[in-house]
Amino acid sequence: MQVDVVDADFSNTAHRDGILDVLNSYASDPVGGGEPLSAGVCERLVPALRDHPTAMVLLAAMRKRPVGVAVCFLGFSTFQARPLLNIHDLAVLPEWRGRGVGRALLAAAEDRARQRGCCKLTLEVQDSNRRALQLYERFGFSDFVIGDSGPTRFLAKLLDLPGGR
Repeated sequence: MQVDVVDADFSNTAHRDGILDVLNSYASDPVGGGEPLSAGVCERLVPALRDHPTAMVLLAAMRKRPVGVAVCFLGFSTFQARPLLNIHDLAVLPEWRGRGVGRALLAAAEDRARQRGCCKLTLEVQDSNRRALQLYERFGFSDFVIGDSGPTRFLAKLLDLPGGR
């Protein structure tokens, strides 16, 4: 079955709804935190992505139905003095997993990164998400190591926002 991957068109209602449906499904999954996106996040998300200067959202469809999304952001590698592409979220609706949707999204992200002269793709994955980790490793991702150091770790610090989350 053919997986079609396109750059999301934020003015297209089907694309906007597809982005929200897939990301809400991912957020509701235990690996995504087990909680659906709040109404406020759903309201702000697509306009915020549209307005973010480095955002790139890829939407995967099968039978013209959105079934997967890759939310990416351009960054910059100071060690290479070239851009990089971070795949911040890669999500596929549960009933469409194992059918090549994730791989198609990764291939499209790599293609877009090469077109932009990026030196690398980056992403983060939970160690417990074995299925995703195996997909990423098969696609060529590995722990990032500089010289004789250990693997690079992804850390986060949550910030309180005025007016709540």
